[in-house]
Formats: sequence, structure tokens, C-alpha cells
Amino acid sequence: MATDVHHLRSALASDPGHQAFLLLRSVFTVAPIVFGLDKFADLLTDWPGYLAPWIDRLVPGTAQQAMYAVGVVEIVAGIVVAVAPRFGGWLVAAWLGGIILNLLTIPGFYDVALRDVGLLVSAVALARLAVRYAPARRSAVEPVA
Repeated sequence: MATDVHHLRSALASDPGHQAFLLLRSVFTVAPIVFGLDKFADLLTDWPGYLAPWIDRLVPGTAQQAMYAVGVVEIVAGIVVAVAPRFGGWLVAAWLGGIILNLLTIPGFYDVALRDVGLLVSAVALARLAVRYAPARRSAVEPVA
């Protein structure tokens, strides 16, 4: 067992891909959860101001209520990244695509949309790295080769 831990530590220390995977997995677990929780507190910013008016007209309730729903989705996305990064990376990338679309329809938010394009690419990189570093678990009925 101690040998396994030592082998894991040395592999992590020498494998930049594994290091990148762990960094991205950590960030895309923590950040969505923190930002999701902040949708209920509005400590970081006035989140309803980031909702495009046309989307506000489509969704029921107020913009603040829409942000509560957004917060729940973000918290769930962070949890999914933590437990299933192969799927969670794609989930976060899709969510960021929606955020980018929303931001591109609000004048003056193009810089934030551009930042989120970088985050979307990073989420895709997480999903791709997870193929190697967090392989899908085998089903109990799947035959062992």
C-alpha cells in the first residue's frame, strides 16, 4: 500500500498531463460551487445584471429568481465535475456556451464573454484529460478482458 502511494506521488510529480488534469478538475469543482452559492448571496456582484433582457422575458419570475436557478445548476455542475470529470467537463463547457450566448446579447459584456470562451476551452480540456486520468468505471456486468 505504501508503495502504491509512493508510485502515485512520483507519477503525479513527473506527469504534467496529470497535474493539468488535477488543476482543472479542482478549479471546475470549486469555482462553479462558489459562484453558484453566490447567486444566493450576491456578494461578488449583482448577478441579475448579467441576465440578458430577452432571457429574463422568457423565464418565469424575476431575474433574481432566475439567478437562484442558475446557482443550483452551477452547484450541481461543480459536484458532477468532482465525481465524474469526463462528463462534468462537457457539462460545464455546455453551460459556459449558454452563458457566452447570453453575454453576447448584452452590450458591454463582450469582455466577460471572451473570458468565458477561455473557460469553455479549459472545460473541454478537462473532459479530454479525464479520458486518460479518470477513466470511466467498469460496470459490474461488464466482462473483464
